[in-house]
Amino acid sequence: MKEEFYSGFVSIIGRANVGKSTLMNALIGEKIAIISNKPQTTRNKISGILTNDDYQMVFVDTPGFHKSKTKLGNYMVKSVDSALNDVDIVLFLIEPNDKISDLDLEIIEKLKQIESNIFLIINKIDTVEKSRVFEMIAEYKDLMDFKEIIPISAFKNQNLDSLLKEMRRYLKPGPKYFPENMITDQPERKIVSEIIREKILHIMKDEIPHGIAVEIMSMKKRDDKDLIDIEATVYCEKDSHKGMIIGKKGAVLKEIGIRSRYESERLLGTAINLKLWVRVKKDWRDSDFYLKNFGYDNKNI
Repeated sequence: MKEEFYSGFVSIIGRANVGKSTLMNALIGEKIAIISNKPQTTRNKISGILTNDDYQMVFVDTPGFHKSKTKLGNYMVKSVDSALNDVDIVLFLIEPNDKISDLDLEIIEKLKQIESNIFLIINKIDTVEKSRVFEMIAEYKDLMDFKEIIPISAFKNQNLDSLLKEMRRYLKPGPKYFPENMITDQPERKIVSEIIREKILHIMKDEIPHGIAVEIMSMKKRDDKDLIDIEATVYCEKDSHKGMIIGKKGAVLKEIGIRSRYESERLLGTAINLKLWVRVKKDWRDSDFYLKNFGYDNKNI
């Protein structure tokens, strides 16, 4: 007799920069979401898929919860809200070295209004003494009745097995939503554009704010070779930013291209010929037209 199969959807939420993308990537075992030490790196809900012999978990990584100042920010906040609906488990990530913030309290109030199983996940436990972790558990227990409270380090893979084991207990009998060899529902174009954006954030560090978008203009596989030609445009909001992204004699843009191509080839499993251009689109984060063009469309939430 065939064993019963279990499945469910898991949302990962929390303030900006608490390690949501790092956690999802660690649980999946592959890099799906881009990672940066800058807040609001993730802009879309990103689904990662973990399939085991008797269960499948579909993870939804969300933008960091924050106060919106632009239309792009509004999109990101709506994306977080929608990720709380119709999921089986919500992982609420916090850091142990912070005091409880107003944003954390706002998240908790939202969580109290939904029927999903809420886990409190204390991430980055490798950065503090154990006593601080216990203090955080006591502080948050008074705020809400969480189903589970689990300390982890996503970066160092500490206690992730225990987290998976506990999540498995809350899954219900259900179908296999995706093929077992599929690890994300994101199209290849979106994955490559996010890789390029991540490399810009890493290389530029604090020189360029988050007014960066990447659009894949074309992506074609050559008939006679195991090679994909990709043309992408990097959009920024100021002429001065364009100069910095290109760099002296094109050195910075070249480095962005090298790093982006290397990681894209690893994920897609084929050689890539990548060409990058840089254009200025002032205030694109407040333009409905460009937000929709870059994939930040409220209709998709």
